[in-house]
Amino acid sequence: MRLLIIGRFSGELVTASKIAISRGAAVSQADGLAQGLAVLRTRGADLVMMEVTLPVRELVDALEAERIRTPVIACGLGTDARAAVAAIQAGAKEYIPLPPDPELIAAVLEAVSADRRAFVWRDPAMERVVKLAEQVARSEASVLITGESGTGKEVLARHLHAKSLRRDKPFVSVNCAAIPEALLESELFGHEKGAFTGAVARRIGKFEEASTGTLLLDEISEMDVRLQAKLLRALQERVIDRVGGTAPVRVDIRVLATSNRNLMEEVRKGTFREDLLFRLNVVTLKIPALRERPADVIELATFFGRRYAEQNGVPIRPLSLDAKRLVVANPWRGNVRELENTIHRAVLLASGDQIEADAILTPEGEALGAASPASRAAQTAEAATRGLVGRTVSDVERDLILDTLDHCLGNRTHAARILGISIRTLRNKLSDYLAAGLAVAEPGSARSAA
Repeated sequence: MRLLIIGRFSGELVTASKIAISRGAAVSQADGLAQGLAVLRTRGADLVMMEVTLPVRELVDALEAERIRTPVIACGLGTDARAAVAAIQAGAKEYIPLPPDPELIAAVLEAVSADRRAFVWRDPAMERVVKLAEQVARSEASVLITGESGTGKEVLARHLHAKSLRRDKPFVSVNCAAIPEALLESELFGHEKGAFTGAVARRIGKFEEASTGTLLLDEISEMDVRLQAKLLRALQERVIDRVGGTAPVRVDIRVLATSNRNLMEEVRKGTFREDLLFRLNVVTLKIPALRERPADVIELATFFGRRYAEQNGVPIRPLSLDAKRLVVANPWRGNVRELENTIHRAVLLASGDQIEADAILTPEGEALGAASPASRAAQTAEAATRGLVGRTVSDVERDLILDTLDHCLGNRTHAARILGISIRTLRNKLSDYLAAGLAVAEPGSARSAA
């Protein structure tokens, strides 16, 4: 855990620093906003503690603008309630009153660490993957983690890091799918001041930030093939070039990567380099979908139920028997992420001593397992298609023309435009239908109104 304290080291902040160090954190300090941002750009941090008298909102906005995803907590005199509220409104995740309480600081550090390492499993299918991960964790080999979206690839990567010889060093993750292609090179390798418009200062990239530790390239299949060549060199030689830089920078990292795609298929399509794939997948860990590890469903649901009850200040309620049956039977196409969101909602909606099945709802507020709007539309289309089976093309065409004419209240020109045919063709068809004794809508009316 790397803690950056922004503020002048007064007696209270020195005490907070000593408490954090005693709890295993590596602490650095910056006097103000500019110096703090410089530290974050050049060395990184897992958590920022900022004096409430300093511009908290300015820091939060700057981190957002530079895509530095480090949580910020504010600290200040415990009697200043107004400043505490303002800091939270400015974007601080938490407020710690000074003088610091050792248990409170320990709890905040533990919460940040827990968010990064929470890993729950019970199913034998997942046990095999975890055992293999732990078997290779102490090596320096690159590992490729595959699986559907939401299965927990990043969580497994953090677990692998925690079991490695680099566990006390930085773990840095970069989502290759979330960063625009034009910015990803700078995000990975850093840039020099003036390298491009908006590069107001030197900034280290994720490779340098992770040096001595582990770098996770999340959803690496989304990386442009041209940038993959530079990544390959970095993996082979452990040397990078900052954007706009003139001298190579040596890095000491272990690289993990994740993908929800079949990378061999991407190689065949020409969107992923074969030599990069071979460099990455010294070991491949494939996480099964949640529906393929049913024993994990209840274990995870219980874990999320407890977590979100504590976070929201509501009683911890167990799942009822009916609720358990419901979550086990659901296919969880969104995997663990979908399950987590569903249980979070259930915690907020539940009443009584247990989480009942009626609290397990979809984001649209429907019962779990009920058809979504998209699936209902697909079912309707499928039913309509089945209704055409056994009918001739001329029968289907006739009904379409007559129904469209009804919709247009007998307006031949409008109906022809909708049908994509000429007015002459439409009139010829209608003459045939009249000759066959069929009702045809007159101008200004429909057959049902006749």
